[in-house]
Parts: sequence; C-alpha cells; structure tokens
Amino acid sequence: MIFRQLFDSVSSTYSYLLASRSGGEALIIDPVLEKVDRYLQLIGELDLKLVKAVDTHLHADHITGLGALRDRTHCITVMGENTKADVVSMRLAEGDKLTIEGLSMDVLYTPGHTDDSYSFVMRDRVFTGDTLLIRGTGRTDFQNGDARMQYDSIFGKLLRLPEETMVFPAHDYKGDTVSTIGEEKRYNPRLQIKSVDDYVALMASLKLPNPKMMDVAVPSNMRVGLGQQEIARRGWALQAPQAIAMVGRPDIAFVDLRETGEREKHGSVPGALHAPYGDLQENIRAGGMLRELARATDKRIVFYCAFGERSAMAVQAAQDAGLMSALHIEGGIDAWKKFGGALAR
Repeated sequence: MIFRQLFDSVSSTYSYLLASRSGGEALIIDPVLEKVDRYLQLIGELDLKLVKAVDTHLHADHITGLGALRDRTHCITVMGENTKADVVSMRLAEGDKLTIEGLSMDVLYTPGHTDDSYSFVMRDRVFTGDTLLIRGTGRTDFQNGDARMQYDSIFGKLLRLPEETMVFPAHDYKGDTVSTIGEEKRYNPRLQIKSVDDYVALMASLKLPNPKMMDVAVPSNMRVGLGQQEIARRGWALQAPQAIAMVGRPDIAFVDLRETGEREKHGSVPGALHAPYGDLQENIRAGGMLRELARATDKRIVFYCAFGERSAMAVQAAQDAGLMSALHIEGGIDAWKKFGGALAR
C-alpha cells in the first residue's frame, strides 16, 4: 500500500494520500487548499490517479482542497451525509464503505466536534478527523458540537476498535504523527474520566478562542459544489421533471454514474444502464460502450449521479469527446426523488 501523511504548518492539518499500488487509484483525506499543487506533484511522482477527495467534516481552520482537486483532476468529492456543504459528489453514512481500487474503509459517524464528523476505518488504522486527537479530543463548542455526543462517539465507537489500531487525526499541534487506540485509552488525559457528565464538564471548562480562520473557512467550505449553471447555459442539462417525462422513451438511454453501493441503497432510474464514473473515459472514447450505444442505436445519452456533480463533469467530457447529444440531470437522483420520479431497486 502507498501511504503518505502530509502536513500544513499554518493550520497544523494532516492530510493523507492512499493507494493500493503504483499506477493505481488514489484518494486523499482532509486536503488543504494551499497544498493542492504539492499533492498533485506527489500524485504525479507516484504515478497515481486521484479518484476521490474526502473531508472528515466541515473544517473551520482552513479552506478545503476538495473543490480545487475536483476541478483539476475531475475526482469525486466525498463527505458524510450530514454535511452542510452545498454539493459534494458522494455522501456517505455509517455502515457504508469508502472504496477505491484495492482499498476499502468502513464509515463511522462520530459527531461531537461537529455534527457532521465522520471517521474512516481500515484494517490497521483509523482516520479520526478532529473527533479523537493524539492525547486530546476535538473541541465541542461550535458548529453544533456536543460533548455528550463526542463522548459516545469516542467511547462507544472508536475506543472499541482493536487496541493496536493506529490513530491518524486531522490535526496535531505538538508534532506527534500517529498513536494507537490502546495508547489513547491509557494516556489521553481527556479520556481518564469516570462518566459522560465528567467529560461534558471537562469540555465546557476549556474556554478556547475561535479558530483564526473560522469566519472565512466555514462559509467557503460550505460552497464547494461544482457550478452546474454553465452546463445548463450550454443546453446540456435537464431539470428533473423533464427527465422524468422521458422514462421509457426508445430514443433515450439513462446512464447511472454512481457506484454499485449507491444504486443499491438509493435506487436508480428504471431501465438505466450502469456505467460508473470511474470508467467514463473508457466508455466515451472511440469503440467505448457509450459511444457505440449512441452511434449504433441513435440513442441520446442522459447521465445522472447522486447530486449532479459527476454527471456535469461527465456531460462535459462526453461533449468534448464528440457525443454532442449527451445531457445530464441537474441535481441528480436527489432532485429526481424530490420531484417524485420512479425508482427501481
């Protein structure tokens, strides 16, 4: 496995780059905007393809690199389903899996620092965001933080992982890089309490100043979605009611860009083909499945995904590749559901 821990000294943020092999797919966790050039340089040096950029929660101390990485690599942006961000490509819930080629992580909902905090668990390590830090825990006094919920997240979920599980947080202010669940149980001073009420009292006594960038970072990080207006202006977008009216038409081929788990969990447009976003370039090139479908049958391709971000990138790529009749559903399956579109499961 390829694993790199990267550090932003201004915000004391750790970002993590992971891949199963050289030349394969990669994901990055908690990227910082100012470090995007460095990430892309490293990704190129390691011969990787960035396919997912993930935030553990809505950050208040730095501006996320999610949008910039998406714009420069066409990767999928990922956050938990409770995020307040306007649009991300994929939203995950507890029990889901975050996957790329050769790697899989279990998703845990670990609120308390914020109400949209998630952790990601691999075989031997856990990425805890700001929920559990090395010899500390994330503050709980803003962004709908809740010390009681954080206690449950830490003691009810994270500390139940095997003691040898390595802990990789989103921040450290002392220079520590990694810990283990066992170490934190024994030596983390905030965890040496006897009850949830003791923990709530401890967190209430901290009286910390707000992060310096909070007033800038939070509003910015809530607006990371790909602007779909330009796609609509070019005439390549369908509103959900328009798309719903096209179901069953012989000249229309709906193409679902989501992953299998998303389709199984949320349903799909009746009769839609499944062609995951990760295979898009192969499918729209000469001889590719979608290109041949359009050529041989004269069908009009209509892409859709979860919220419209992947499909907006897909319709642009298809148009660039010469599939001039391609369209996408603005707002994705989320908009489809809101307008009462039928779902196949």
